Amino acid sequence: MYVDNASVPARKPVTVPGLRAMKAQGRKIVMLTAYDASFAWQLEAAGVDVALVGDSLGMVVQGHRSTLPVTLDEMAYHTRAVARGLSSTLLIADLPFMADRDVAHTLEAAARLVGEAGAAAVKLEGAAPHILDAIATLGARAVPVCAHLGLTPQSVHKFGGFRIQGREREAADRVLSDALAVQSAGADLLVLEGVPSALGERVTHALEIPVIGIGAGPQCDGQVLVVYDMLGITPGKRPKFSKDFLAGRHSVGEAIAAFAEDVRSGAFPAPEHCFD
Repeated sequence: MYVDNASVPARKPVTVPGLRAMKAQGRKIVMLTAYDASFAWQLEAAGVDVALVGDSLGMVVQGHRSTLPVTLDEMAYHTRAVARGLSSTLLIADLPFMADRDVAHTLEAAARLVGEAGAAAVKLEGAAPHILDAIATLGARAVPVCAHLGLTPQSVHKFGGFRIQGREREAADRVLSDALAVQSAGADLLVLEGVPSALGERVTHALEIPVIGIGAGPQCDGQVLVVYDMLGITPGKRPKFSKDFLAGRHSVGEAIAAFAEDVRSGAFPAPEHCFD
């Protein structure tokens, strides 16, 4: 199917510097995952700021128990598909498990996702020394980077499951320290996942770059959800930090537009979607 964006209202393309300006202006950033051209078109039509091709596709599309089996070839495939459905929404793609194991592999993976597949930026999990080196190296080569801290799904085995991070003072201080480190290395924005709301607020206020929360409280500069979660179609128990925006609405487009409106107004996330 050819995706035609001619019926989508024209708007200026969202850019990486534009996201930083949004933070400075206090305008909430709306991000959702997408894995194909049709969903990308729905995000575009609803005015979503950022589309994330997440390695979450391993769980919600492929049916794996974690994101770890997703390959770089699969990420490139899905990124190309999503890129075809977008015109002004900014596109970010995840580097899958072990694609960032050293700087050389990170550069090669980023070249595929940006140069071949059409992403505007790549996302890396964690703040280990080799990740900080990779962020700096990518930045030196004009590749924007979205960092990812807190509950980082590629560390599921180290965490012993999908567990909330940063509840103890020492752990919270470490998350903040890591956030400052990725910013210093050159990250352009940060996804902060699965942390108490107070820590989300603390990190957001400490950083100059935008902080996009997923289960990190309402004070973040924006919010992201897995699109299948916010449509209520992911099998099994939905994450606490998500909400079924399709319930009571007639279409996927209406649900995505409602999510965008609630993020921008501050109605989402509500207290029931947050962690203490």
